[in-house]
Amino acid sequence: MFIWKQFRIPLLALTFSSVLLVLAKVILLTSAEKRTLTPFVFPEAVPLPQWQLKASSPLPEPTEEHPELIAQKHYQYIQNNLPLNIEMRYVTDGNLRQLMRKYTSISSSAVVRQHQGVGYYGLLVDRQRAYLSACINPQGGSTFTPQQFNRKQYLYEGNWERILAWLLSQQSVPDQRCLWAHLSIPLQNSTPEAAYKKLENAWFSWHQWWQPNFPKL
Repeated sequence: MFIWKQFRIPLLALTFSSVLLVLAKVILLTSAEKRTLTPFVFPEAVPLPQWQLKASSPLPEPTEEHPELIAQKHYQYIQNNLPLNIEMRYVTDGNLRQLMRKYTSISSSAVVRQHQGVGYYGLLVDRQRAYLSACINPQGGSTFTPQQFNRKQYLYEGNWERILAWLLSQQSVPDQRCLWAHLSIPLQNSTPEAAYKKLENAWFSWHQWWQPNFPKL
């Protein structure tokens, strides 16, 4: 008991100092880390089983400043006269609800689903179009809500080995990058659930291609 009392205050001081050092490093280095991300250019064509690529083109540049946006691309596919639009954005933000408000005019709320081996994604219908939105994470899997994104960051970053390597500058600050995939098809004469099924099948293949091809730091 005497030994514990003797070393308790130095141990608490060391723990508190470590926490302060981590916070200071986050504040000082996070903005610099974002500025030095390796430039990324989306490929002109991405294979998608059972769909034929019709065209790919740049997405319109935002009229306002969006510091989280690194790169973007628009892909158009077709299957039995059914057009599929896929908007891809490489961003440093995993809050898709917030991103959808900034980049789209969609007003409907999404239903969040999970698929084994893929992750979470959101589904919704707005003005006779069905949408699927998801954030492909650099650590693997997809998320939709900021809570899911942050939890994945915590599970990946929140171990002592990574924290120690970070403090020794052997690894970068927590990786906040996200490949935001935003798929949509017209409802036509189908039900929302039938449209969701088509979007999900396309999304599972899309995610399978992009996960190993996630942009390098």
